[in-house]
Amino acid sequence: MSATPHHHADRTTPTTVEYWEAFYQERDQIWSGRPNFLLVRELEAVPPGTALDLGCAEGADAIWLAARGWRVTAVDVSETALARARTNAARQGIDGEIDWQRHDLDHTFPAGSFDLVTAQYLHSPAAKDGERTRILSRAADAVAPGGLLLIVGHAQWPSWVLEPPADVHFPTTAEVRAGLALDPAEWHVEVDEEVEREHASPEGRPGTRKDNILRIRRN
Repeated sequence: MSATPHHHADRTTPTTVEYWEAFYQERDQIWSGRPNFLLVRELEAVPPGTALDLGCAEGADAIWLAARGWRVTAVDVSETALARARTNAARQGIDGEIDWQRHDLDHTFPAGSFDLVTAQYLHSPAAKDGERTRILSRAADAVAPGGLLLIVGHAQWPSWVLEPPADVHFPTTAEVRAGLALDPAEWHVEVDEEVEREHASPEGRPGTRKDNILRIRRN
């Protein structure tokens, strides 16, 4: 789950699997193939270990991590996205180093604990009330002692969206932290930041977008 929420005129809500399968089947490639900027910024100096990538999409983050020596478990709800991720990794000669798993994360979750758990843009129009918070809480539970929880999300619509849907809310870092309710004796917030970057529209119109980032270390 790594897309911006989309507004639907009808109120028939597809299941998470249905939504994301349809999303990925619309085009042969959705994403750029490059790892997320903030993930690279936060992790390029971090020594590799075990990593769990939640909502891995077409695999760019997982592939980047594996190429740097991380032992990656990468998860998505869409089998179409995972098939593309496997193909993209195989092209770079590292597919055998990534454990690709399909999970609807509100129902099943990968086993084990990890030195890094990353959730990049875990927004889903098909999510049920409280689903994102439940998933991120399970993500925190999966962080090994001394490990990192890295959560990146959209802070607002791009500047060129002049009439954003009123029924979509992007959680602030404060709201994410409140939902996680992490014990301050056990966790230390290393980064809590809002970042504005240039972000052009699909038609190439210049603009900006704000994202927010939480990097939290387990003691």
